[in-house]
Amino acid sequence: MDDTPLRYSRESGDPPLDWPPYKSTSLRHPKQPLVYLPHTITEITGPRLGGIISEGDNDLTNRHAGEPIGERIIVFGRVLDAEGKPLRETLVEIWQANAAGRYRHRSDRWPAPLDPNFSGAGRCMTDAHGGYRFVTIKPGPYPWGNHHNAWRPAHIHFSLLGRAFAQRLVTQMYFPGDPLFSYDPIFNSVPEQAARERMIARFSIESTQPHWAAAYEFDIVLRGPAATPFE
Repeated sequence: MDDTPLRYSRESGDPPLDWPPYKSTSLRHPKQPLVYLPHTITEITGPRLGGIISEGDNDLTNRHAGEPIGERIIVFGRVLDAEGKPLRETLVEIWQANAAGRYRHRSDRWPAPLDPNFSGAGRCMTDAHGGYRFVTIKPGPYPWGNHHNAWRPAHIHFSLLGRAFAQRLVTQMYFPGDPLFSYDPIFNSVPEQAARERMIARFSIESTQPHWAAAYEFDIVLRGPAATPFE
């Protein structure tokens, strides 16, 4: 098993830091040359992440007294390095909108219903084979203020944290066949079609559980020609 710490530098398939069709990038990308800051012990060592995980943290449907509204799904996959080797003990966190496309966040004000039985966040550690698994509700699309009649495709946000605080990566997972792909500047900020397709999960009939939940497989590759695009 490769115990090399999680490392990452921007790949050619990653979206540019400044992408005019995605308007808020103009406020977020660096406008001055970057200043190199040598890593100290704080950056190259990190917390023992396994201790923060509780049983059931990877099931977003069991946090409240009742069942959340929407289509129950299983999202699973592996975290891999550039050579296809699994990365174990990596913290994987997700957050998402509910089935109506609304986040449980004070800044989300669009008039879709909040689900009292769905908070929209979960986490787990990858296992010895680099695997992770979540049970959740399929999120809905939602409008946003980027341009006229702007809608985000249904998606789930992923955050990966390795063995140090500086080793955090963020990406988004989409669902196959979404009609909003061609209209979304965030999805299309990834310059290569092949790279965009690596952000789309694969429906898995083999892992779908009869009469309970459809399953989607989403492997996350950190580097190399098959790398998953990161924000």
